[in-house]
Parts: sequence; C-alpha cells; structure tokens
Amino acid sequence: MTADRVRGFNVKTQKITIKDVAREAGVSISTVSNALNGVDVLRPETKQHILRVAERLNYVPNLNGRNLKTQYTNVIGLFVTSVRGEYYNILADAIYQRCKKYGYELNIFVSEKAETMMANILGRRIDGAIISNKFIEERETALLFETQTPVIFMDRELEGEKIASVVFDSYHEGEMVAEYLVGLGHRTFAYMDGPDDNYDNIHRLKGFREGLGSRGIILHEDYIIRGRFEKETAYQSMKQFVDSGRPLPEAVFAANDVSAIGTIEALQNAGIRVPEQVSVVGCDDIEIAHLVKPSVTTVRTSFERQGMLAADHLIALIRGEEKGRIDVLQGRIIPRESTCEK
Repeated sequence: MTADRVRGFNVKTQKITIKDVAREAGVSISTVSNALNGVDVLRPETKQHILRVAERLNYVPNLNGRNLKTQYTNVIGLFVTSVRGEYYNILADAIYQRCKKYGYELNIFVSEKAETMMANILGRRIDGAIISNKFIEERETALLFETQTPVIFMDRELEGEKIASVVFDSYHEGEMVAEYLVGLGHRTFAYMDGPDDNYDNIHRLKGFREGLGSRGIILHEDYIIRGRFEKETAYQSMKQFVDSGRPLPEAVFAANDVSAIGTIEALQNAGIRVPEQVSVVGCDDIEIAHLVKPSVTTVRTSFERQGMLAADHLIALIRGEEKGRIDVLQGRIIPRESTCEK
C-alpha cells in the first residue's frame, strides 16, 4: 500500500486546534479539554458530542507540549493487544535493546481502542511507532500515511515514505511444512489454527492448504481445528477431535509451538503415539520446543531478529536516513522427534 492508495479518504492534513473543535461543537475550550481528558464533570451526551466532532475533524491533541521546541521525545512506542507469551517478551526486549543502543526509550501500549492508540502515536508522545495491533485499521493507516508518521507494522504489509513492515514469510512457512510432511509420506492432514484475524495464522494456513493442493491433497474444513495459539485451547480441541471418532490425520501442522505441544499432549493422553501414528509440526522454535518429549519439529522464525530489524528501520525513518520498505523474514524447518516417515 502506498500513499496514492489513501487519496480517497477524507483525511485533513492541516493542523486542527482545540479552538477549532470548541467552535465546531459550540462549547468552550475548557469544556473540550474536559471531554478529551476524561474529566468527569460533563453530561454524557455533551462529552459524546464533543468526541464526535473531534473525530470528524481528525483532531489530534498535543499530549506532550514540553517537546514542542525540539519536536522529538527520543521515545519509541510499541503498540500491541497483549503481552502474554514468549513472542511478546522476546520481541519487546529485542526492541528495547536496540532503543538503548540509539539513545531511545521504549514505551509499550497495550490497548484495543484505536482512538487511544492514535492519540499517542500522533500526539507527540513518541517519535515513531512499532505496531502489531489489529485494531489499527484502514482509516487509521490512511491518517498515518497522510501525516508522514514513522511507523513499522509487524502484522500487515504496507510501504510508504515513512511507513514500513517487518513480517515473517508465513505463507512460505506453510508451503514448506506441506512439502516436508508430504515428503515423509503423509497423505492426510489437519491444521491447528491460530486466531482467525491474525496475519501469521492466515498466511500459514493459506500456504499449507495451497502447498498440499499443489500435490493433489485437500485439507478439509473439518480438519482445521481451533487452537488460537494457546496450549490449553489446542489440547481441548484435539481431545474433542479424537473423542469425535473421526479418522485421525497422519500429520498435524500447528500454527505455533505452544499449540503443537498442546496437540501432542492431547494425542498422547488418548493413547495415540507421536510420531508413529500422528506426526506434529509447530512453528516459531521457542525454547521449550526442544525440551519437551517428543521434541517438536518446527519452523524456526526469529522473534528477536524481527524486533531488532523493526527498531533499526524505525529509527532510520525517524532520522530521515531511509525510506519505508517491506522486510520479509524467512524461516526454515527444524526436524525433531515429533515427526517421522510414514
């Protein structure tokens, strides 16, 4: 996506002030300030009216007035919807270490409210943003393009003067797993999925399905099992699948390693041998993947490398040293004990 593709959006680039909002809403500046800052002195309908006007005008409050002279905060923002799990721990630490190297601080924002995130991104609290957050949608990305805000996306592929992406090649990962498992002689398959709206899950499933399809094998819809990137969800879903009496697949591709581990535990507890009866492949190569028994065959990605590249490129965008681009990180199969030849 380039800046040309957002021209159809009614996005104002001129600076809208709090005075403009007050005039349009027909209230005082102090009333607008109270509404925007959540001060509990206004009637709900008054507050909602002011917020609607501010949104319509694309008003972005200056949340860091003390930085008006320098225009820089030396702070980078990481915007996510969760901090659970190994991915976010490794990612955040990798970004933080690069920030320290370049003299920046890192603030982590965990939110599901697009307006809150945009206020922080555009309100001069940070110099640039790293985003893995599904609640930033097309309207918000259009505004980021128009305002030339330095941003790195980790959950979609976008490119502009100040917009870039650092993503895993999840489609190819799915293709690789299909090729690997078919090469072992397997012919029937299941996919333990992640969240429906997750970038990596969507592309891993598509690559896996099409990789099988190119070899004349169909991945049936009732063999796509709910896993949500969670060990317990994957365990319960695989247990229900086994209890249903449907024919077992010869191999399962789980969208990440923790759901692969949950899948293996459910199969073993049902008396099904892994990998002799069912092979299981995960994705990411987290530390525990080689410690469990059987150790998990997986696709090695690198959370740390993704974080480092995102921070390096964002700081270069902020300093005007680079233009936005899309970096796609390749993974590779790490064979272990959870797979074998059929």
